[in-house]
Amino acid sequence: MVTNIIVAGLGGQGVLKVTDILAEALFRSGYDVKKSEVHGMSQRGGSVSSEVRFGDAVASPMVPAGECDYLVVIDSSQVEVVRDKLRAGGFLLTPDDVPKEKLAHPKALNTMLLGALSVKLPVREELWREVLSSSFPEKIRALNLDMFELGRNAAK
Repeated sequence: MVTNIIVAGLGGQGVLKVTDILAEALFRSGYDVKKSEVHGMSQRGGSVSSEVRFGDAVASPMVPAGECDYLVVIDSSQVEVVRDKLRAGGFLLTPDDVPKEKLAHPKALNTMLLGALSVKLPVREELWREVLSSSFPEKIRALNLDMFELGRNAAK
């Protein structure tokens, strides 16, 4: 069994950062993990998406159309761009699903959404914190850990 996750947004929103953290946490949890990215016009604020697949054995990094289990969209304008990837009964997570009014910095929305997604995935809470701590420089580490927790609590 393979679980498929797609994170989509615009260039500069931290799509790749989130999937790097996600892939690392899943890998450290003992899963076979594959990751792929589509940058597009990311340097000009265009669409960016990244796919993470995990399970006991994953053959390909690409999520087949209509087989995404979890679709995380950092910018709501991207929902319709990637909706066709979501399987029937799949989980769609958008900025409307987290407490944006508590967002300490706009660039931490990605981490807040990751926190909301994290409650759905088989990764220990302490491991999430370890991976997050090692993924951010000290000056923004606490902020991102706080935003992750806010997203996590909102999803519980």
